[in-house]
Amino acid sequence: MGQPAARTGLSPEEYLAFERASEQKHEYANGEIFAMSGCSRAHSLLAANLQRELGNAVLERPCEVHTSDMRVKITSTGRYVYPDASVVCGEPVFEDAEVDTLLNPNVIVEVLSDTSEAYDRGDKFAQYQSVRSITDYVLVSQKAVRIEHFQRQPDGKWLLSILGPGAKLAIESIGVVIDVDRVYLKVPLAPSEGAGAATAAQARAAQ
Repeated sequence: MGQPAARTGLSPEEYLAFERASEQKHEYANGEIFAMSGCSRAHSLLAANLQRELGNAVLERPCEVHTSDMRVKITSTGRYVYPDASVVCGEPVFEDAEVDTLLNPNVIVEVLSDTSEAYDRGDKFAQYQSVRSITDYVLVSQKAVRIEHFQRQPDGKWLLSILGPGAKLAIESIGVVIDVDRVYLKVPLAPSEGAGAATAAQARAAQ
């Protein structure tokens, strides 16, 4: 979640009115609005690659693939969020006639970053789990070729699959299979903190 904005104590209706007039995106939780920060080159490319692959996979099917411009409402808690990508198959349901707030996504994709990873893995995932239409939650690393795929099981539990180079992301609920390597095409992976420290140490040793 981004940084809290100045306005607090807003009702959902006031938030939507504010958001629709704003040039910047904000998430909403418990009366507070949170400004969404910009993203890295790798983050942008990963989101675009996934949106393209998902869109191509469902091109001939009654499914819609949305970018991070589509707001999603967590109805059970009244929270409003902006996933990096979402997919809805069948008839989409929106909050109102503005058709800019989706209520029934089937697949949610989040690209991890240092500032959002804890939120995406923790509270945000817990929020998504309360949306019964969501069958799949996909977390994409921008530090390594690594995708974590959470699938909702019939008993309500979530099954985790960790996918690396050469693997395929199979989203059975919507009949989609995507090559993981294609998700990472042309993506400059950000080095981990450990890798950065090792590189710095090597540079000092060479001096």
